[in-house]
Amino acid sequence: YEKGAFTGAVITKPGRFELAHKGTLFLDEVSEIPRDMQVKLLRVLQEQEFERVGGLKTIKVDVRIIAATNQNLLQSVQRGDFREDLYYRINVFPINVPPLRERMNDLLPLVEFFIDKLNKKLELAVRGMDDAVMELLLRHSWPGNIRELENLMERMMLLAKKPVITIGEVPPEFQANLQENVVSPSSEDQASFKDFMRTHMENVEKQMIIKCLEESGNNVTRAAKQLGISRKGLQLKMIKYNLRK
Repeated sequence: YEKGAFTGAVITKPGRFELAHKGTLFLDEVSEIPRDMQVKLLRVLQEQEFERVGGLKTIKVDVRIIAATNQNLLQSVQRGDFREDLYYRINVFPINVPPLRERMNDLLPLVEFFIDKLNKKLELAVRGMDDAVMELLLRHSWPGNIRELENLMERMMLLAKKPVITIGEVPPEFQANLQENVVSPSSEDQASFKDFMRTHMENVEKQMIIKCLEESGNNVTRAAKQLGISRKGLQLKMIKYNLRK
C-alpha cells in the first residue's frame, strides 16, 4: 500500500508480489482465497501487473507461482467456490503428492527431519525414538497428514525425559485412536517394509552411536548416558556395528 492510503499507513509498504519480483512466491491453501480476491490474483498472474492500495502507478512484476492445496480444486470449480479461469491459469504443471498413509516409506525420513528441525527450534537434544514408538507411528493412517506428524513429534519431544523418545511420551489419545485409524497393508508389503524399517533403524542407531561417541571423546560411559542406555548395552551395540573405541 501507499503512504496515506488509510489510517495508520504512515509509510509505503511493498506487497508480497512486489517483494518476490524475479523470484518465486508460494501460495499455500490457495483454495481458501475468497472469490473477490481470486479476481485480483488472476489479473496479477495474467497481466503480471498491479497497483498498490491507494496508488495510481501500475507496477510490473515477474514472479513464478507455486500454489498448494489439500482440496480437489476441480470439484471446487464445479461447486462455484473457485474461479474456473484462475484454476486453469495456475494448473500449468500439477504435482499430486499422495497423503502420508499412501507413502509410509517416507515416515522414517520425515521423523528424522522433524527431530532435527524441532531440536533447533526448541533447543532440545532428542536423538531418536525407540522401536515401540516407531511401530505405533507405522500403524497409524495419519488422517491429519504431515501436519499431524509434526505436531505429534513436537509434543513427544517436549515431553521426552531422555534423548530417545519412549512409549511414555506418546499421547494417550493417540494410542486410543490408533484402532480407528490403523493401516492394514498386505502381507507382502508388510514384509518388505519391515525389512526396510529394520535396515533403516539400524543405520540411524549406528549414526547416533557414532555421534555420541564423538561428542563424548570416545568415553563409553558418557556416550551411553547421552543415549539413555546402559554402558553394557552400548558396548554390545558397538560390537554389533563393528565400532571400535
